[in-house]
Amino acid sequence: MKKVVFVCVENSNRSQMAEAFARIHGAGRVEAFSAGSRPSGRVNPKAIEAMKELDYDLTTHTSKGLDAFNGKEVEVAVTMGCGDECPLVLAKQRVDWKIPDPRDMTPEQFREVRNLIESKVKELIQTL
Repeated sequence: MKKVVFVCVENSNRSQMAEAFARIHGAGRVEAFSAGSRPSGRVNPKAIEAMKELDYDLTTHTSKGLDAFNGKEVEVAVTMGCGDECPLVLAKQRVDWKIPDPRDMTPEQFREVRNLIESKVKELIQTL
């Protein structure tokens, strides 16, 4: 299985949803993780609600730091457009998705970001 880590500063919205979609759409092919350079310590309730609409329970996720990935090799490290470079993560491939931070968006705008993340995750899985 290919290891993929999705990284964003707080690990509370975008990277969490990306990890969830990789688990959903890459089951059996992808081992998905998410982390943040400065984790907030919680998953945003808006992200939990947005994923609940798709029958995914994001309350099982936790906001975590990059320490577990420092010096570890992964197939792909995906940054979510937040400026993190994650130099200590040993990735065969690095991808930066320019995805806006949905933290302060309306529920409708949040869903648009969620759907964008899902489509990008599906595209990524096809390339692995």
